[in-house]
Amino acid sequence: MVYGDSLSAAYGLEIEQGWAWLLQDRLQDSGDDRDVINLSVSGETSGGGLARLPDALARYQPSVLILELGANDGLRGLSLQRLQRNLTTMIQAAQAIDAQVLLIGMRLPPSYGRRYVQAFEAVFPAVAEQTSAALMPFFLEAIALDESLFQEDRLHPTAQAQPILLDQVWQHLQPLL
Repeated sequence: MVYGDSLSAAYGLEIEQGWAWLLQDRLQDSGDDRDVINLSVSGETSGGGLARLPDALARYQPSVLILELGANDGLRGLSLQRLQRNLTTMIQAAQAIDAQVLLIGMRLPPSYGRRYVQAFEAVFPAVAEQTSAALMPFFLEAIALDESLFQEDRLHPTAQAQPILLDQVWQHLQPLL
């Protein structure tokens, strides 16, 4: 189950172009017959994700949760303590049903101020360590410096970036499978 924000919901693209959709083909090509359920919502914060998660876990009983939330919390300047608590609670809820968890970290632009940016980035490894979840430190690392791989808003990756994002996620996901 992919549980994220616009970066996983294929914002501005056809859903079939998004990395989460492409993950289904990758799984099948590797001989894994699991279905990918993408419950990502554009604009989602960790608080919104936390509110929706119990129903999603009960309905789908995923064996793996890819948790890609937090960017909107950071972009809105929301409480980092709350972000950490929300991510921790979501991971613990998934682990309680024996799901493996891959937490995908994010970074913020430097314009948010060094102290906030550093504190934001530190949330993801702290949560991963506390919960023993697998961690992908920075979701956009492979494309961050190539403006041609972003849509005009300079926030959301293009269709051409999606296979690159999938390759990065796959490196961290494969050991959990």
